[in-house]
Amino acid sequence: MTRTNHHHTSVGRPLADDLGHPVPLTAPARRIVSLVPSITEALATDVPDRLVGATDWCTHPADLDVTRVRGTKNPDLAALRALEPDLVVANKEENRELDVRRLRDAGVAVWVTDIETVPQALDSLDRLYDEALGLARPTWLEAARSRWSGPVPEARGRAVVPVWRDPWLVVGPRTYTGDLLRRLGWVNAFDDGPDRYPTVPLGAIDRDDVDLVLLPDEPYVFTEDDGPEAFTKVPTRLVSGRLLTWYGPAMVEAHDTLAD
Repeated sequence: MTRTNHHHTSVGRPLADDLGHPVPLTAPARRIVSLVPSITEALATDVPDRLVGATDWCTHPADLDVTRVRGTKNPDLAALRALEPDLVVANKEENRELDVRRLRDAGVAVWVTDIETVPQALDSLDRLYDEALGLARPTWLEAARSRWSGPVPEARGRAVVPVWRDPWLVVGPRTYTGDLLRRLGWVNAFDDGPDRYPTVPLGAIDRDDVDLVLLPDEPYVFTEDDGPEAFTKVPTRLVSGRLLTWYGPAMVEAHDTLAD
């Protein structure tokens, strides 16, 4: 169930996205293109009639029927503009600043989200719904907030989340996934250093002081016979990448599935 009572306060005052950039909306957005798969899922859940375009990577819901505008890193800007959106939703990490700038230069309003922690995700989505969409907080966001707002549990061990192999890339510091792990009771073994997704040798992951390796199915598709066989010391678990990296309706499922 989605509540859509229009209590918006946005009209008539200047809006700004998560990075503080002005967003020239004078009324709640009605034609939206989403360049962020997790936010696409949220909008398709709550305001499917307003979503007119999405990327090829927007795989949820499975029956999503909107115009595709290519990938998150190489959107077809001409096709996107042809949809005449009144708002494009992007993300600082997933989308290129160049594409955002080109859209704004062409007169398209862009709302950029900036999400590196679970609380940031909850607050960012709240603001997007309230200020840009003129909607009350949706049911799933209410549920996600209640599940993720408790105290951070005692650490039960050290975990690593590879996102690529050959070379091995892992989730590092200042990432939504790292914060999600922490709130599930795991210490990210690579939670320091300058790089948010460092490249590391296999031996730095498969070592005695790591307790668990979580192998997601995106962006690299780890499977039963592609990934686990590389590890001799650390137990591995295959896990849905969507649950580890998507903020949106997946946050509820992530807590319910990964908490144990």
